[in-house]
Amino acid sequence: MKPWFFHPSQQQPHTSANSGASCRFEVRAATSADLQSISQIIADSFHSSKGFWGWAFPLLRLGIYEDLRHRLTSPAPHHLCLVAVDTSSTSDNLAGTVELGVRFNDSWAKTAKSFPYLSNLAVHPNYRRQGAASELLAGCEKLAQEWGFQDVYLHVLENNYQARQLYFKHGYRVHQVESNLNTLIFRRDRQILLHKHLIAEAIT
Repeated sequence: MKPWFFHPSQQQPHTSANSGASCRFEVRAATSADLQSISQIIADSFHSSKGFWGWAFPLLRLGIYEDLRHRLTSPAPHHLCLVAVDTSSTSDNLAGTVELGVRFNDSWAKTAKSFPYLSNLAVHPNYRRQGAASELLAGCEKLAQEWGFQDVYLHVLENNYQARQLYFKHGYRVHQVESNLNTLIFRRDRQILLHKHLIAEAIT
């Protein structure tokens, strides 16, 4: 296992002197050199390093790293991981990340054709509410249109109000509210499938 996953000094790979200041972001395809920072950002966004389950955080982060490494080294025809880079910083800090891939004939989407699916949108704590997520969404939508699609889908947890607000602001709407045994028996938060129809002007 890679030692940086277990070294406390590596748990926050980026710090920014621009917190609260105006940042400029460039969206580009992720490379293998970005893997460490991406996995840290995703782990921080979706898992807690504190509390009873804090001991599992390095293992979760390692799993994210290995899964993403596999996807980058064995890319599908329509799959891309994007990163937002803070170009106002001299060190080009990674501010956030997202993945866009094509799914086929999933019953929950109620569609009989392939469609772009957005996942793992995550922003480093130092760059939240500064526009990085919006830039990543715009990059995914442009990419989806370049692939010949007019619709994008994604999931959001019902209790993730901040993320829901972001998606609604950018034109995403509820396509389906999902419920399964996990939500009924264990009272876990339901997933909401969101959908956006893309307009041609979005790529200009």
